[in-house]
Amino acid sequence: MQSSRRFGEKEKELSLFQIDAEGEWKGERSRSFFIAKELARRGYPFQFVVQPDSSLQKRASEAGLPVLPIKISSRGNFLSVLRLFRVMKKEKCRLVHFHDDTSLAVGSAAASFSKVTLRVASGPEDSRKKSNLFRQKYIKDIDAIIASSEGVERDFVDGGLESHLIEVIPFGMDFSPYQDNAAKDYLGQELALNPNDFLVGIVAPLGDQKMIKYLIRATRYLRDHSSRIKVVILGGGQLSMDLEKEFNEIEGEELVFFLGYKDDSPRVFNSLDVFVCAAGLESLNRGLVEAMICRLPVVFTRVGEIPEAVKHRKTGLIVSPRSPKILANAVIRLFEDRELAASLGQKAYEFVFAQFSAEAMASRTIDMYESLAKKRGVRLV
Repeated sequence: MQSSRRFGEKEKELSLFQIDAEGEWKGERSRSFFIAKELARRGYPFQFVVQPDSSLQKRASEAGLPVLPIKISSRGNFLSVLRLFRVMKKEKCRLVHFHDDTSLAVGSAAASFSKVTLRVASGPEDSRKKSNLFRQKYIKDIDAIIASSEGVERDFVDGGLESHLIEVIPFGMDFSPYQDNAAKDYLGQELALNPNDFLVGIVAPLGDQKMIKYLIRATRYLRDHSSRIKVVILGGGQLSMDLEKEFNEIEGEELVFFLGYKDDSPRVFNSLDVFVCAAGLESLNRGLVEAMICRLPVVFTRVGEIPEAVKHRKTGLIVSPRSPKILANAVIRLFEDRELAASLGQKAYEFVFAQFSAEAMASRTIDMYESLAKKRGVRLV
């Protein structure tokens, strides 16, 4: 839904409030920030209420968002309620989204006094640590509660919340750190590799000796095909000295590099040409998402459940488990057919952007606002 009226205009008839009393920038977990950006993009009039002099206020101000610094202290604080009530009434608030416990506790009273029609609350990311707020008076007038996963949704329902109130909207990742094309040569420089080398990143449990032997045999097939193919082990765990020695003695060639887990994962993933998941995954893990953000073709071993994101010959290649030659052949196919590799990588990126980006999360949230408003006959713009 688009609007010709922009948030910067003086004569706003109504406003949507985003309230984040924590006020801290949490990177990709800063749900309120990304929703505010999407509201601005769509032209909605809104106020972004944050703690004064907080890191979130700084980020929002730098992004040109309409920041409203209001000190929101402990739950039930009368002055905090009064501050919010006055500004909600003045700005004719029609919808408010509480992003944390303090916002909910203080803001719900202010919303009641100023007769805000629609109210949304984000539930805690870890439902096991949820406070009593979600079982008490603060949610009695809430129109929707956002759960970050289906597991959290089940916990909420088990705790007594009505299922029709709960909307599952996962946290979205901020893809911007992964868009640095200059990082393409990062690993090559770190490991003193040839610019023409083909880097294969592998995530695997290094404590699983059977899996490591499987990778050793696959690596030998890669070595026999081309010395330009280099393997970068990204997984964690204890690797026995014998197995590490065996890896490093593949006819004396510098073929395998052990990086473990690194803090600069955007640069690491951007340096790779192929990503291999040589282990079973119960769900879509971060490493796989990071690889797909970087437009890497994925080779996934069929162990356990196949994540929805990995679709054979569409976003990656799925191979049989415990077959080193089949795994190696899939990598070699991508080494030889760069057009196929680029196509798989692009489709992988498109999938994760639509499902797991911060922009997708914000868009779904605002779509939910619009749906709630339509049901209640409330005008948001």
